[in-house]
Amino acid sequence: MHGMINRPPGAAAYGNIATSRVVLLLLVVMTGIAPISLYMLVPALPVLASTFGRDISIAQMTVSLYMVGIACSQLVMGPLSDKFGRRPVLLAGLALMVAASIACIFADNLPQLIAARFFQALGGATGMVVSRAIIRDIYERDRVASMISLVVAALMIGQMLSPLTGGLIETAFGWRAIFYAITIGAIAVAVGIAFALPETRRSRAAGSGFRGDVGMLIRNRAFVGYVLCQVLASQIIFAFAGGGPYIVVTQMGRSSAEYGAWFATTGFAYLVGNLLCVRFAPRHSLEKLIWFGLGLQLCGSLLNLLWSLTGWNEAPAWLFGTQMIVMAGNAFVMANSAAGAISIRPEAAGTASGAMGFLQQGIGALMSQFGAYLGGHSTTTLPLTSAITAISLLCAATMIFIVPRREVVVSEELIEQAEEEESGMM
Repeated sequence: MHGMINRPPGAAAYGNIATSRVVLLLLVVMTGIAPISLYMLVPALPVLASTFGRDISIAQMTVSLYMVGIACSQLVMGPLSDKFGRRPVLLAGLALMVAASIACIFADNLPQLIAARFFQALGGATGMVVSRAIIRDIYERDRVASMISLVVAALMIGQMLSPLTGGLIETAFGWRAIFYAITIGAIAVAVGIAFALPETRRSRAAGSGFRGDVGMLIRNRAFVGYVLCQVLASQIIFAFAGGGPYIVVTQMGRSSAEYGAWFATTGFAYLVGNLLCVRFAPRHSLEKLIWFGLGLQLCGSLLNLLWSLTGWNEAPAWLFGTQMIVMAGNAFVMANSAAGAISIRPEAAGTASGAMGFLQQGIGALMSQFGAYLGGHSTTTLPLTSAITAISLLCAATMIFIVPRREVVVSEELIEQAEEEESGMM
């Protein structure tokens, strides 16, 4: 049925949950605790290297292996939340994060800290994958994209402030104080989930499990298309983030601080795109919003490619000004394609969310390195902007050639008939 059911079975039972501001706040903080913890430590990396007498590249592993932990967590925790429920998996993940954060505080050397950071990410990222599943549990399909966008918009604000917060904490109290703050934050989120978040997982048919969920999802063209669209869109961010510093600092001769200021403009554009998605999603189908985002994304990519050919975007204002168009469109594509993917099989939303997050983070690590290579081994912006344009074209191709067209209007009667047929098949 390619996710054409608009009203999840038992949706009325989730009415109070869906309108709860406390639950919405919990969705934001459980989504953000892992990425915020990632960025809080970044300003302290030089201090870590000097404290333990190791090269900065070794200290960088506290970030790179943290990202590996995020990817692994999404692959594991999503299916576990489908099997055992959202609450127990969330609480177990946060318990692991608290234990790993305490281990970070008492780490005697850099390898111990790197290992503890991996397990910190493994537990903390549970909120990233399970929050998307909870959103699909409690909201109708056509509201999923707007709620994801709302959560991401709030999260973006936290991520923008987290490096500053981490830097201030490290300057005032030392780098170990960062992990005290993370530990307290994880405990607070766990307490909030324990007392304010009810179980939202859907009832499952007898005999259903991880293998069956995965089999049904990968055989569904719509799921594959939405996931590819979302993952490819995210690679634009990773590629630009990987190559941007080399282009601005090495090619353009600007300072790293100036690069940081310019890069913040793309984050702001992504935030604006998510807020616009929140506004428009209730009145438009997610397919239309994806196409709108793809249009903006492709137009911005082609413009930046044109500026590269003419040599105009050798100045940051041209490069980042046009990239802001790409990022605004990117927000529409990512939120709505994610909503489409986790709506294909709602009772397996955790598995779908986990697979999508794993691919996004895993391929993103490679794409970031690829972007850094393009930016660091060229004298113009052309290689990087060409790669971003190619990714934008591939992203649009997934919607054209893989995602089936929805040509019927789904009435209430068809919804009920589809639900009856689906329940009979399980």
